[in-house]
Amino acid sequence: MVVKKKTAKVEAVVLDEENLHKLIASLSVDGEEDGVKLVARTLQSCLELTEPVQQIQLVKKAGSQLGELTEEQPDGALLQNCLHTLALVYTSLQSKNPLRRAIASTLGSVPAWLQERTVACLSACLSDCLSSPASDQYPHIVDTVAACADGFPLGERCINKLLPQVLQFLHKSLSEYLHQNSGLAGRHIAQAQLMHHCLTAVKTSMLVIQRSQEAVSASLQATQDDCRLEDTLSSLLSCYIHILTDEEFIQAVQSTAGMAVVLLIRSVMGSGDQIASVVCSLLHGSAQGLGSAPQWLRQRCEGLCSSSRPPGVSLYLCHGALAMLSWKGDLLGPQWEKLLLLVPNTLLDLDVSIKESSTAMVVARVLTLWSGAALDCLQGESQRCPPSLQQSLSGGSDLQQHLLEHIYSHWEHPLDGVRHQTRSLFRNLLLLHQHANPSASEPTDDPYVAELTQSLLRLEWHMRGKYGSLGCLVELYGAGHLLQIQPQLPSCLLGLMGDQTLAPYASDLLERLFVSHKAQLATQASAAGETATEDWMERWHQTWVTPLLQVLCRARLDQTTYILDYFLPKLLRCSPSSLAHMVQALQDTPPCSTGPSGSRGALGALMTCLRAARAQGVVSSSEEGLWGGLVPLSLLQQALVHKHDQVRMDALGLLCESHRSTEVLSSREMDLIRHFLLPNLNSQSAGVRQQTVSLMKKLLCRVKDSTQLLQKRRSQEREQEPRDRDQHSLNLYKEFLRWLCVRLLEVLLPGASFSKCLMSLHLLGLLGQLFTFSTGSDGFALGEVVTSAHAQNVLYCVASNFLEVKQLASTLLRQLPPSAVGLQEPERMGCVLQAALDLSTSTKPFDSVTAAHLFDLLLHQPDLSQALLHCAQEQGVSFQPPSLPPQASETLTLELNTLAVIQFLLRCLQSEVSRAESSLLQAAASYPLYGRAHCITAVLQHLHTESLTQTEQWRSLVSELIEICYRMSDVVSPVVQSSSPEGLIPMDTDSDTSAGLQKILQEIQPRDTNDFFNSARELDTHEGDDHTQTQTTHTPSLNRGGEGYRVTAQMVLVCCWRSMKEVAMLLGQLCQSLPLHYTKNDVRTHPGLITEEQVEGVGLYFRQQLLQSRHRGAFELAYVGFVRLTDMLCRSGSQALQQLPARWLSEVLEEVKSSDPSSKLCATRRSAGIPFYIQALLSSEPKSSSCSLLKMTMRQLIALAMPSADRNTDSSTVPQVHALNILRALYRDTRLGENIIPFVSDGMQAAVLGFTSPVWAVRNSSTLLFSTLITRIFGVKKGKDEHSKKNRMTGREFFTRFPALYPFLLNQLEEAAATVESDSGQVKLHPSLFLLLLVLSRLYPSPMDGSSTPLGLAPFMPFIIRCGRSAVYRTREMAARALVPFVLVTQVPSTVHSLLQELPHEPGPKIQHNHIHGTLLQVLFLLRSYQTDSHRPLPAGNGIGKALRQRMWLASRQNSCVVTRGAFLDVLVCLCGPKISLLEDSEVSELRRESLSVLMSSDLVTSDASSAALGPGSTQYLLSLARVALSASVEIPELWGGPQLTTQLLPCLLQCSQYEVRELALEGVLRRLQEEEEEGWLDKTTLSNLTSLALHETHPPCLAKVLQVLCVLTSSSEVLWRDSAQILSKEKVLVHLLTLAQSSVHSVELHCAALTLASQLVVQLVNSDPKGASAVACLSQWGALVCACCSEEQPVEMKLMAAKVLVNCTDTLLISCDLPLGLASTVSLWRSVFTLLQDEDQEVRDSASDFISNVPVHLLSTDVAGVSVCPPVALDLGVGILCRLFELWQQVPAGVLALTEWLLGEDEGNEEAGADEASSLDEEDFLFEKGDLNLWAEPVQWVKLLHSHLSSLILAYKQTHDSKTTETDQLHQIHTLSTQAKAKALISQQALDSLPALPQFSCTMEHARLVLRHQKADLALDVLQRLR
Repeated sequence: MVVKKKTAKVEAVVLDEENLHKLIASLSVDGEEDGVKLVARTLQSCLELTEPVQQIQLVKKAGSQLGELTEEQPDGALLQNCLHTLALVYTSLQSKNPLRRAIASTLGSVPAWLQERTVACLSACLSDCLSSPASDQYPHIVDTVAACADGFPLGERCINKLLPQVLQFLHKSLSEYLHQNSGLAGRHIAQAQLMHHCLTAVKTSMLVIQRSQEAVSASLQATQDDCRLEDTLSSLLSCYIHILTDEEFIQAVQSTAGMAVVLLIRSVMGSGDQIASVVCSLLHGSAQGLGSAPQWLRQRCEGLCSSSRPPGVSLYLCHGALAMLSWKGDLLGPQWEKLLLLVPNTLLDLDVSIKESSTAMVVARVLTLWSGAALDCLQGESQRCPPSLQQSLSGGSDLQQHLLEHIYSHWEHPLDGVRHQTRSLFRNLLLLHQHANPSASEPTDDPYVAELTQSLLRLEWHMRGKYGSLGCLVELYGAGHLLQIQPQLPSCLLGLMGDQTLAPYASDLLERLFVSHKAQLATQASAAGETATEDWMERWHQTWVTPLLQVLCRARLDQTTYILDYFLPKLLRCSPSSLAHMVQALQDTPPCSTGPSGSRGALGALMTCLRAARAQGVVSSSEEGLWGGLVPLSLLQQALVHKHDQVRMDALGLLCESHRSTEVLSSREMDLIRHFLLPNLNSQSAGVRQQTVSLMKKLLCRVKDSTQLLQKRRSQEREQEPRDRDQHSLNLYKEFLRWLCVRLLEVLLPGASFSKCLMSLHLLGLLGQLFTFSTGSDGFALGEVVTSAHAQNVLYCVASNFLEVKQLASTLLRQLPPSAVGLQEPERMGCVLQAALDLSTSTKPFDSVTAAHLFDLLLHQPDLSQALLHCAQEQGVSFQPPSLPPQASETLTLELNTLAVIQFLLRCLQSEVSRAESSLLQAAASYPLYGRAHCITAVLQHLHTESLTQTEQWRSLVSELIEICYRMSDVVSPVVQSSSPEGLIPMDTDSDTSAGLQKILQEIQPRDTNDFFNSARELDTHEGDDHTQTQTTHTPSLNRGGEGYRVTAQMVLVCCWRSMKEVAMLLGQLCQSLPLHYTKNDVRTHPGLITEEQVEGVGLYFRQQLLQSRHRGAFELAYVGFVRLTDMLCRSGSQALQQLPARWLSEVLEEVKSSDPSSKLCATRRSAGIPFYIQALLSSEPKSSSCSLLKMTMRQLIALAMPSADRNTDSSTVPQVHALNILRALYRDTRLGENIIPFVSDGMQAAVLGFTSPVWAVRNSSTLLFSTLITRIFGVKKGKDEHSKKNRMTGREFFTRFPALYPFLLNQLEEAAATVESDSGQVKLHPSLFLLLLVLSRLYPSPMDGSSTPLGLAPFMPFIIRCGRSAVYRTREMAARALVPFVLVTQVPSTVHSLLQELPHEPGPKIQHNHIHGTLLQVLFLLRSYQTDSHRPLPAGNGIGKALRQRMWLASRQNSCVVTRGAFLDVLVCLCGPKISLLEDSEVSELRRESLSVLMSSDLVTSDASSAALGPGSTQYLLSLARVALSASVEIPELWGGPQLTTQLLPCLLQCSQYEVRELALEGVLRRLQEEEEEGWLDKTTLSNLTSLALHETHPPCLAKVLQVLCVLTSSSEVLWRDSAQILSKEKVLVHLLTLAQSSVHSVELHCAALTLASQLVVQLVNSDPKGASAVACLSQWGALVCACCSEEQPVEMKLMAAKVLVNCTDTLLISCDLPLGLASTVSLWRSVFTLLQDEDQEVRDSASDFISNVPVHLLSTDVAGVSVCPPVALDLGVGILCRLFELWQQVPAGVLALTEWLLGEDEGNEEAGADEASSLDEEDFLFEKGDLNLWAEPVQWVKLLHSHLSSLILAYKQTHDSKTTETDQLHQIHTLSTQAKAKALISQQALDSLPALPQFSCTMEHARLVLRHQKADLALDVLQRLR
């Protein structure tokens, strides 16, 4: 841009005045304007302008004028000036300026006769630039050269003309950059900039060499000039080589330099066979093949062939060779072929030596590039590919094998880029194979493809790489190929859709499969001549749609979420017509068939399919009764209030989501939303809330977009009728939105649940965003329906304990009409301001957050400063607010108000800090400092600090703020930095802190007893300064009022650490958000509000806090502030600040190195804040830089963490502990991401070796580091199973990523295994053995691993087997677990056989039982893993059965060791237990026979005296025996020898003296009963055994199991209860069970089992005699027990049991016309149902809501009959049903009175009120107040619900009965209740009146409680009045 002065808007080059005037003068013309003069005039006016867009237009105009010139037109000088002007401006412009492009096109359009002159002009200007530039001009000139060479023909000619000069300049600039780089350590921004310049220079030099290829070749062949060009090229090459070999450069630059090297060699040597030979030599790193290169080139290249070059060089050269050499068409000679095969081998060698993930990414990318190049070669035009090459590239060759191994070890890589490239490589390898073997077109004919497919399908599904590879096979060979091999593939993949990590992969593969399958079927059908699509479509539906519908109907909901997200839309996109098939299939299933519990059932599946279809635009809504012509509306209504969240969400999605955003909402849809909204506002699940809001947003956006459409249509429509129709729609919209707005505002009452407030505020916020709450006539004027009461309720939401509710309410208040909010009224504003100021000094930490939100609301009010002044005068604070000018803009108002608020808070804080300096205790009790500081930070956050006007005031304010922060910190730091901050026990000897501590301790006066920590202290406020002498420790009496404070140690501590937190946040905020005042290069000063010195001071403050605090809260929060600071340091323009992190880092590392017990560093177990300090400094380093700080730090820390012989003194262990702890923090830090991976191997070595230290602290830190590394390597644990496959890796992948661990782990294991020999009888524990086994057990063999792999797992096996001899039980177990991964599935049989051969044939004197046990465990674990992994029996002739039978003595009494007996039996169970055994049938039956004979002669069956004294391990042995017995008697008796075994063995198990055996047996029986419905296999003896066990068992878990077994039996048929010979009646059993339930409250399981069984008996009794049931005395006792289980504080299991019981007895007891339990008990059971429906636990509520499905239709409204509904709807329906039942029972008055008692609450009016008054006084003194336990229930809504049902019940009753028939005792009861209600109303009103102003903020809980109590009393009085 050529401008006279720089404008802010355009990045412009400034031509200095002199040049500009010269140019303008040279263009001035006089006389008539024609031809050249016109051009000159245009250019002159262009230079005089300063507006860039006009300049561009004028340059284009000049271009067209130039194009029209002819050679005849003279005036050569003027034309020259014109061209010179254009050229000069072109070379002075910045690279991305559009004006430059305009000039280039102008110069390019000159006529042919003028081109030479133009080139000369441009060359002259360019030559001037290149001749002697200043170094800061380099980037600009490089850009100019690049612009000339890139797509600008005249520019290219200039470059060719000036080639030597251009290349020399590029060399000069590169050399300068290389020189600068060495001096920029620690200055990341400057470094990043330099890397960018470097990259541009290398790319430009490549561009120049490419564009002037011919010129280069010509000059090199000429004789005289070639020396100069040779030297330049040689120098350039040396720069490239420098970049390649210097690891300080980032990868992008190095990679480009690699390409540049190859390009330069190609330019010099042409493209013959020699160049391939030179590149081969460079890759080999040997100078042998360089002979054909010129001398100078050879010399430079030899420098690149040194043995010490970094491994990355080969990688970048490979990339260069592939990118810069041409591989299309035929290869030019044998050397090219050699090069093509050398590249992948070089890359594969690198695979093992590289550590950085980013390098792994480059390797993967280059390999993919190579596979593309190889494909190009095979697809050459002449198709003459050498046979040897074809063989090397086809499947099965060594190269393909190695590449596949690379793929298998990288397809699970954490970087998705690597995984993606790996998949592309796999696909290319398949294509290479196809091209190399064109004969085998069908996959079935190709053994390589068939074998590859089989082996891929055999892999575990948790391996994500498997999916992409199968996808490639589908793409190239079709889905039919896979379906033929594995027909169950669709169901299998659908089953995986429940796992979030696998769903995207599975759905991607599914899509490829079904799309390919459909295409294949269609092709086959057309080939066979079938015309009807139905037949093959039906087959397609069977394959893909049927399994989908089964999963949707029957799977658990959480498993189907991703099917809706990922799979269904793809299926419908592929085949829209399948929707009709789905709907038909689902509607054929009965609507109430819900599938297993927890599944969505057919209705849910239908909603899911329709929702996906509608979102895809396959189906649209219509006004008719059928949705999209497919579904009745009643079904939709049921789905919208369905019990399952996901069904409701899908139904709502069906309503809200639409393919067209302007689709008009029908009135039906609005009605359905009304039906949905209220029951669904209170959802406890965050996911459901999020989905609801997101779907409602879609709906409201539709309303908005379609409104615009309707208005537009109305204005354009001529006909009256369509206009009226559109107007009607708009009126409906207005009515609907207003209804929505009012409903949402109405629910925000005090006492509304958190979830309801959240949802309502979210939706109101959406209404505000999309439609605004305006009160004008335009739009929907939603503001008109917002009353001031509504706005007040929103304001009181700011007092909520939930931060999100506060934030949403604050945002909404700014959108509501100001008249409704009323903050502009002075009185109202004064009240809110005073509340905010009071809350900012509250001792309850959350109040300060409320205060901050209130200040935020007030900041926008113009009169705030006056209100502040008024408060200041009242409180006696000296404060003068800045005056607000009239008509001030909103921004200025905000700034001045913010300034005023901060000044006021600062004055208050300063006086409070002064008082705290004299007494911290008083501060903690009455004005903890943190609230004020929090408010200041919060107010600052809303300020736009870049555009402030009052800079002087702000500067002084910032200085004061920083000073007060330091003072606050000084007051509280003695507590936070003391050696035991949690309890203030004076153990500190450090003189600095101890003096401060002593003063505080003196003030607190701790006693020897612990009651100091829990009983409060009282301070008398009216005494003078001499308060420490007269303090007393009595607990204050309550009637003293406000004279004393009560202080606990907890209060002091909270005050201190929160103050520290707020100081950190405030300082961090100041540094991060305020503009910095600094001078750049001693020239330009950047004005700002905070100075460099202040920032550095803050940094030193944080350093001290982090390195010396001991309270975790304090240093963690200091860390948050410090991170803000370090982020700002890196980005600041100040050079001094940019270098601070590097300096601080080296200082702290020196301090860590030299630290000893006397050091100032805080030496706690985990090094307190030191890791945080280093973490913050390192994470501020930009990720794209070379991460030099991280590398330096890690190297130093790892050196410190490694143990060494000379460092076992105390002074050396402190640095080691610090280093281990810091490493742990760095490995855990996600922001360091993949950059930390190269150091994982070293860290693992340090952790394992640290275990061998004699010092506990080192071992402790090593443990922590080890567990962090396990997580870092294997990922976060994804489930409860410690050994799940998801957190494991194949051995090859593990050792490929961490190659250094291979020799290390092997050596360590060898060393450890040597110590485990237990022959001597001594236990030697190698410290790190356990760790080694733990790591190794996380690996598993990949079936894809070749045997030739250099990192194979085989060498580990003998050592792990050896560890099985350890004398330590846990080590033997770990060794067995670790062995499994190292044995390939195919090797399991032979390994097991060889292990069994090691066992002795008969007992002997020298037998080592540890050795036997270890071996048996290894056999057991191997067999189990084989069972789960291979799904097929062991191969024939494995010899395992025979080997076991020969060693059967190990299971018998001949073996004296019970532990090995048990282990041998476990192996037998593993082989004989399952129905489908691993062995052949004949072998299994042999084994089973021998096992039975061992069992029959064992201690379990023949109980003789010896079995009592079996010694240690006997229980495990008996359990192993019991497992054999269970298999033979319960699980599969028919395979062991028939049903008589059940009668023989089961009684032995049930009567065994060991309770563990009884429990195991009962679990087996229970399992079989639950799996099979029939129980005929249990004979009478066993049944009587079970019933007598139920009466006499003493061990609670066993008793619970027996009762559970009997529950299952009783539920299907009646059980005869026997106790030995006696038969018991049901009544007796019931009494026994109830007594048991009453006495077993301590055992939840037993209590639940007893009560469930009792309930079944109660139901049976009532069913057998409904009328006489009330005579059974214990029924009321049963009712009371069930009711007791429903209360809030009971465990969830108990409440779930109660819900189940109540649901099961609904029809028998709750709604029976006979009232078998009597009215009172029945009503109390109903009360329990309602309590459960309002429980906090969602599962309990859902379970209780099932009672609706047991209610007969005549009691229900028709649309919910037989459907499961959500709890809020069930609650409403339930109360309605109860009211109907009162009418049926003819008990309306009694019923109404019972419900009125519920309405009033159980408490007796007066006592409770008194107690509550006391609690309300007391509550003030507790620091962390406990709110209500149940955050979901809403007493307010419950009370309203009861009242509305009662009112309608009384009304109906009065209409049918004469009002005079009320009985006298009922009148008496009415009178009593009325008196109670009146008293309650009066007391609660008085209590409300006595609360302070705006109680909603100062005592939120108390206010809500009193309002509720008052409302209850009022409504009860109303009901009683009506009843009279």
